[in-house]
Amino acid sequence: MNAFLKINMREVTRLTQAGKLTEALALLRSHLTPGVTHASPAQDRPGPGGETKRPSPTLDMMAPSETGGAWTAPSHSGDRATSESHRPDKAASVRTPAFRDHLFTLHSVPAASRGLEAVLKPEVAVPDGARFEERTFSNHVGSRTYKVYVPSSYAGQALPVVVMLHGCTQNPDDFAAGTRMNELAEEQQFLVAYPRQPQSANMQKCWNWFNVNNQQRDGGEPSLIAGIALQVIEEFAADPARVYVAGLSAGGATAAIMATTYPELFAAAGVHSGLACGAARDMPSAFAAMAGRGAIRRRSEGPLVPMIVFHGNADRTVSPVNGDQIVTQAEPEMALTKVVTRGESPGGMNYTRIVQRDDSGAEILEQWVLHGVGHAWSGGSTSGSYTDPRGPDASREMIRFFSAHANAKVAARP
Repeated sequence: MNAFLKINMREVTRLTQAGKLTEALALLRSHLTPGVTHASPAQDRPGPGGETKRPSPTLDMMAPSETGGAWTAPSHSGDRATSESHRPDKAASVRTPAFRDHLFTLHSVPAASRGLEAVLKPEVAVPDGARFEERTFSNHVGSRTYKVYVPSSYAGQALPVVVMLHGCTQNPDDFAAGTRMNELAEEQQFLVAYPRQPQSANMQKCWNWFNVNNQQRDGGEPSLIAGIALQVIEEFAADPARVYVAGLSAGGATAAIMATTYPELFAAAGVHSGLACGAARDMPSAFAAMAGRGAIRRRSEGPLVPMIVFHGNADRTVSPVNGDQIVTQAEPEMALTKVVTRGESPGGMNYTRIVQRDDSGAEILEQWVLHGVGHAWSGGSTSGSYTDPRGPDASREMIRFFSAHANAKVAARP
């Protein structure tokens, strides 16, 4: 019987609502990862403003021994986990500061041996004449900083905009380095915006995709991300018909939300290792969704946002079925022609590519199933975190897909 089914989710929910996050996490992990030792709860500590904060439990994890591998719990003897530890029932998360932030800790870190600090603070090269600058957007919800890459060829022309949503523990510099999206922007002339999720919003810097308030337009994180896109359009006189959104993991789940909540703003979307909009409604259901038991909310009436989806079929953080669910949610009522091809990347990764076109031949949906791949950006650079350089270049394929789509409708500022 699946360990998840043995969990008393009512008790988990009660503990969570009571603010007993340490106890809730311990209850979950005792079923999901046998043998993992949790830090003992310490006394409550007062915060800077006098409020009480609970200390966060931590899990000591072993780095993956091979590209695409999973972070695993160390054995009781202290030895590195054997190949058996790569079984799903042995996988666990990297140092989890709090229960809510465990929802999207990432597992596949091929560059982990270089040290987490080096991975999260990469050097991002900026060519002569180009800019990579920080901005801030604020609205009735709050504010977020973001970085924007402006290619050296920019001279006031109406360029496309790509909004990139990082995964947990990442930041704009790390995500830019790992995806190499700035290099593509320099080569193909487009702007890139990287919204930053601060620790004040989520201790692991995850986008809160599992929160109902963040699955609606004109509120929560979607309004902030949409506002950033519109602010970039305004500042750089960008092309409002060619605005796109893409993301990894928690950022991928949020990219799917943006495509659903702001279809008139985004001409196309890219989701890498993410989940469908509305797959979870709270923290307990997020675990079910990540395990492949999330609900699929049918797309509401409105403009169809073309989508390209990447997912590794060996992903033990977010079940591969989520990639299928994203595509199912994005499918229009009209019948599409499906073409399936299989291939191998120059780095030796096998993949299956499924393209769906409408009667006019326009590509509406594209899905890449990456064989033997864990939770990592395909074809990325080891200069950033959570990448697998062996695979097809997800960044380049997304830009190719985006380039075929434009949206004539322009959204008003949220």
